[in-house]
Amino acid sequence: MDYSQTRRQHYTSQFIIVLLVASFILGVLLLAPMDALGQLLSSIVILIAISLCSKEARHTQKYQHLFRILALVLAIALSVRYLLWRGIYTLTYSDFLSMIAVWLLFGAEIYAGITSVLGAIVNAFPLSRPLLSLEGVDKSTLPSVDVMIPSYNEDEGILEVTIRAAKMLDYPKEKLRIHLLDDGGTDQKINAENPVSAATAKQRRQDLQALCKRLDITYHTRAKNEFAKAGNVNSAIQNTTGDLIVILDADHVPTSDFLDRTVPWMLKNEKVFLVQTPHFMANPDPVERNYFSAFTRMPSENDMFYGTIQKGLDYWGSSFFCGSAALMRRKHLDLVGGISGDSITEDAETALDLHKMGYEAVYVDRPMVSGLAPETFDAFIQQRMRWAQGMTQILLLKKPFKAQGLKWYQRVGYMSSIMFWLFPFARIIFLLMPLAYLVFGLQVYHASMLEIFAFTLPHVIATYMISTMLFGRTRWPLVSELYEILQCAFTLNALIKVFLKPRAPSFVVTPKGESLDRTFVSPLSSVFYWLILVITFALGSGVYKFITEPLTRELTVVVMLWNVFNLILLLSVLSVLLERKQVRSQARLPATNSVVIKTTSDEAWVGDLVDLSLGGARLRLKGEGALVPENATLTSWSHALNKNVHLPISVLHYDNRSKILRVRFMPQTEEQENEVVAYSLCDSLRWMSFQRRRTRAISYWFGAKHVLKVGLKPVLLHMLVLMGKFAGKLGLLAKPAKENQ
Repeated sequence: MDYSQTRRQHYTSQFIIVLLVASFILGVLLLAPMDALGQLLSSIVILIAISLCSKEARHTQKYQHLFRILALVLAIALSVRYLLWRGIYTLTYSDFLSMIAVWLLFGAEIYAGITSVLGAIVNAFPLSRPLLSLEGVDKSTLPSVDVMIPSYNEDEGILEVTIRAAKMLDYPKEKLRIHLLDDGGTDQKINAENPVSAATAKQRRQDLQALCKRLDITYHTRAKNEFAKAGNVNSAIQNTTGDLIVILDADHVPTSDFLDRTVPWMLKNEKVFLVQTPHFMANPDPVERNYFSAFTRMPSENDMFYGTIQKGLDYWGSSFFCGSAALMRRKHLDLVGGISGDSITEDAETALDLHKMGYEAVYVDRPMVSGLAPETFDAFIQQRMRWAQGMTQILLLKKPFKAQGLKWYQRVGYMSSIMFWLFPFARIIFLLMPLAYLVFGLQVYHASMLEIFAFTLPHVIATYMISTMLFGRTRWPLVSELYEILQCAFTLNALIKVFLKPRAPSFVVTPKGESLDRTFVSPLSSVFYWLILVITFALGSGVYKFITEPLTRELTVVVMLWNVFNLILLLSVLSVLLERKQVRSQARLPATNSVVIKTTSDEAWVGDLVDLSLGGARLRLKGEGALVPENATLTSWSHALNKNVHLPISVLHYDNRSKILRVRFMPQTEEQENEVVAYSLCDSLRWMSFQRRRTRAISYWFGAKHVLKVGLKPVLLHMLVLMGKFAGKLGLLAKPAKENQ
C-alpha cells in the first residue's frame, strides 16, 4: 500500500470527528441570521479560535492535525460567509460600467476564495516520508539507470560540472550510464540557412562531443528540434535501455546520494512511476538578490513550493514531475509514449497522464540537486510565463477537473496547482479597481464601515492567519504579493494568448549562468512606472473626493487605504527592477567544514569554512600569525566521497585581524576536478543545513516592516538612474556645441 494512502487512512477517524464539529459550526455561521454587529462579534470569536488552533497546531504533536483542520474549517467558514454576504447584499450598481466593475471585482474575489480553499485542502497535512537508503540491498539486484542531461544552449562549463557530479553518484558503475542530450547541435541546426547559426551549431556539436569523450559519457543529438525538451528526452529514451531514468537539467548538479535516496522507493512499490526531489537553487533569483539581499536568511520561492506544497500534494497522491531532479520508471513512460508534449510544461502533463492510469508518484523532501535560478528579471519573467502558459494548456487540453482515472483528491491537487497560475487576472483587478471608484466614481463596493469591519476585515485577517499557519516557515508575509505583482502584467498577456490559441505557445529555454557586469534598470520597468503614475493619480483623486463628497467619506477612506497598500507594493518592487552588478560566476553558500591549510613551506593552519563555491572558499583560521598569499593545499572531509580530499589552492587574501582567508581552488588533474565538484556541490547534508537556517517563521508585522524598510529606497535609486540617462542624452546633444567653442 502507498505510504501516503496509509497516512490518509490513519487520519480518517480524526477527520470525521473534526469535520462533523466543524460542519456544525460552519452551518451555524452560514445560516444564522445576524446583523453587522452580531457578525462582528462572532467574527472576533472565530478569529481568536483560529489563532489558538494555529498556535496549537505548531506546538502540539499529538493533536496537530486536529487543530489544523479546525483552524482551516473556521477560516473557510468566515470566507464563505463573506462571499455570500458580498453576493447577496453588496452587488448593487446604477449603470452599465458600474455593473462591469462590480462583477469583475466579485469574480476576482471568488477566484481568490476558490484558490484559498483548494490550497487549504492540499496543504492541510504535508507528508514527510521516511528517509530510505540502499544500504544492505544486494547491489547485483539493483535496476540499471540512465542519467539524461538535456541541453540546448547552456555553456559547456555548466554542463561539465553536472556531468562530473552525475558520474560520482553512489551507485554501481556497471548499472549507471550518463547521457548528454544536445538539442543545440541537431542536424536541423547544423543545416540551417543562416551560415552563422549553422557554424555555431556545428562547433557546439564538436565541442560537446569532445567533452563527452573526455569524460567518458554518451553524446546524443537528433535530426530535428521537435517538441522541445520533451522531444529531446524521448529521442534518447528510444536509444537507451536503462530500467530507470534520471532527468537533470543542464545546470542541475546532483549530490552523490541522489540515487541512494530515490531508488528504494522504486524497489518498494512497483506502481511508483516517479520519485521527485526538490530543486535547490544555489543562487538567488532577481527578487531575492535585488530586493531583499537576504538569500541566506529568508526562505526562497522554491522553499514554499518544495518545502510545503509538494509535500501537501504528496499526501493526496498528486505530487507531480517538475522537469528535473527526478527518477522515473521506463516501462511506465513507455505506456504514455514517453514524456508528454501537448503542453510546454511537459513535466506536469506527463505526471497527470500516468496518475490517470493509476500509477503513483513519490516526493522525497531532501535537497539533492542544486541548480541555477534566473539571474535577470527578464529571464525570470520568461520562465514564469512558460510555467503559466503550460499549466493553462493542461487545464484547457487535459481538463484534470474531470479526468477519468483520477481520484477526487488528485483532481483537487492538480486544479490547485493550475488555478494558482491564473492569478494575473485577479491581481490586475485588485491593483486597478480602486481607480474605478476614486477616479471614475463607479460604485464597486457597496458597504458601510461597520459591515466592512464585520465581514471584509475578518475574511482578510483569517486568510493571512491560515497562510501563516500553512506556509509560515517557507514564505514571509507579503512576499507572495510582491512576486505576483512583478509577474502579473506580463503573464496576463501570455495567458490571454493561450486561451485564444491553446496549442500556440512554444517552449522557450530559460537563460542560466548569466553574469551582470554593471548595474542597470531592467528594460521591463516601464509598465511599473505607468502603474505607479496611475495609482498615484488615483490617490490624489481620492483626496479630492474625500474633501468634496462628505457623504461617502467612509467608503472613500477604505478605498484609499486599499490604493495606498497597492502603491506601497508597487514602489517596493522597483528594487527588483534595479539589476545589480554581479560578476561572480558561482554563488557562495554557507559551509561549516573543518579544514587544514598546508603551505609549500610546510606551515599548517587549522580553520573552519565560512562559505564555499565551485571556484573557491572563505574560511576563518585559528591561531596567531600571518599567512602570506601563496599556493597551498586545503584538506577537509568530503561527505560526498566519504574520504578526505586534498585540494590545491591559491591564497588570495588573508586578514590577520578577522582571521578570514580567501582562497581559489586550483585543480591540476581530472581527479582533483572531480573532488572540487564533489566537495563543493555534492553533499546533501550541506544543502539541508542551509535550508534549515533560512526556513524560519516570522510575524506578519515583522514581514510588513521589512517590506517597508527595504522597499522605498529604490524609488530614489530609480530616479537617479533615469536622471542620469536624461542628463546623458542632454550631454550628447550639447557636445557638438561645446566642440564648436
